[in-house]
Amino acid sequence: MKFAPQSSVDAHAVKCELAADVLCSSGSLRLQVMGWSMLPSVWPGDMLTVERAGSNAVSEGDIVLFGRDRRLFAHRVVAKRGQPGDFQIVTQGDAMPAPDSPVSEEELLGKVSFIQRNGRRTRPSRSLRFSERLVAGLVRSSELAARVVVEIHGMRQTSRTQDSQLQTPNDRAVPCQN
Repeated sequence: MKFAPQSSVDAHAVKCELAADVLCSSGSLRLQVMGWSMLPSVWPGDMLTVERAGSNAVSEGDIVLFGRDRRLFAHRVVAKRGQPGDFQIVTQGDAMPAPDSPVSEEELLGKVSFIQRNGRRTRPSRSLRFSERLVAGLVRSSELAARVVVEIHGMRQTSRTQDSQLQTPNDRAVPCQN
């Protein structure tokens, strides 16, 4: 078993706590995805926009952000249990074989409102299409398959980036200002 050095574990925990504080104080947060538990809905490198939301504002099919064990997770709501003020939300990564343990109101940080990939910003879908369910099932059943799918996606992203950089001097991209 391979362990990360304690300093990197502490740094990750501090980043997660800071992200949770920013979301709680400002109501909105953008963060970059590192894992593949939500493939194919969310890919490593995607940027998520998360809006603060309580359990009464989330529904089955939503992707939520929650904090647990000094880490952040963005997974899909698969069920809600309990009464208002005492909700438990059951979540599961699209590519994960089993649901997470229930998320309490205190652990829930917000709901993903946008996914940004390849310069495009889209709202997350509340359900997977047939082809996405196939990819999720493949990734769910094999870590090797997950690595291959992520590698192929990475190669496609690199190819798109290189293609967009091939411009003639008269065809320069003008940066957009928001």
